Formats: sequence, structure tokens, C-alpha cells
Amino acid sequence: MAAMLVAVLAVFTFMPIASAQSVPTLSNIRTGRHAGFDRVVLDMSGPTADVRLREVTGVANCGSGFPVPMPDSAEILQVTVIGAAAHDDAGNPTYTGPQNFATPGLTNVRRVALTCDFEAVLGIAVGYGNPDAWHRVFTLTSPNRLVIDIGHY
Repeated sequence: MAAMLVAVLAVFTFMPIASAQSVPTLSNIRTGRHAGFDRVVLDMSGPTADVRLREVTGVANCGSGFPVPMPDSAEILQVTVIGAAAHDDAGNPTYTGPQNFATPGLTNVRRVALTCDFEAVLGIAVGYGNPDAWHRVFTLTSPNRLVIDIGHY
């Protein structure tokens, strides 16, 4: 019986273990203008879990606490994704694009900024010009994406 237990443990000891990313990761941020709304798309490696939204007039970097500039933005939609990151488990960035960028081709969205990538919390700020504009946030799959729409008016 002991010999059988040792043999089973030996098999499990030498079995390769697949390495999986512990949380979904951000790989790209895309923007586009559509009839009636502007869209921001976050390409993710897996499904997003908990998404929280807040309309704010200013944002700060979650690590440093320093303000994140959002010029020309009358309102900011702060999107927080709990259980996601912009880096892999080894600390290597999975999103290598700009951290804060203007969106000149869009009607209402003025700026997009990565505001947080810390302890499985991913923060994205979307600044827009019309504070009365509607917004919606939803997910799509195949591939996995978090979609942020901001109405033109």
C-alpha cells in the first residue's frame, strides 16, 4: 500500500502543471465613432468579472494618488474592473499602449486614461464633453471585450 502511494505521488510530482493567468488581462484599448455614440473597447484575455461605474469630475492614479489630467472633459466616467489587470502574473505589461490619450476623431469622448492597475483592479477613465450624455457599459465575447458607449448628446 505504501509503495502504491509513493508511485502515485511520484506521478503527480512530475506532471507538468499548466500555467494560467490568475485574472483577465487588458491587451488593447480601441476607440470609434458610431451614429449617435462614441465607443471605447477594452480587449481582454478573459471574461471580466465585476464592473463598477462612477461619474466624476476628476480622477487620480490609484497607486500614487496623483491627479490624472483629463483636459477638455466636462464629465468623466470612471470604469473600475475588479478582478482584471494590465499586466501578467510576472508583472510584465499586457497593455503597452498609451496610458492617457486624446481621441480627436470622436464627437463627445475627449480622452481615455488608464488610472489603475493594482492588485487585480483595473481602472479606465473616459472623459467626455457633454455632461448630459448617456452611457452604457457591457461585455462581448469571442473575443472578450468590455465596451463603453458614450452618447453624442
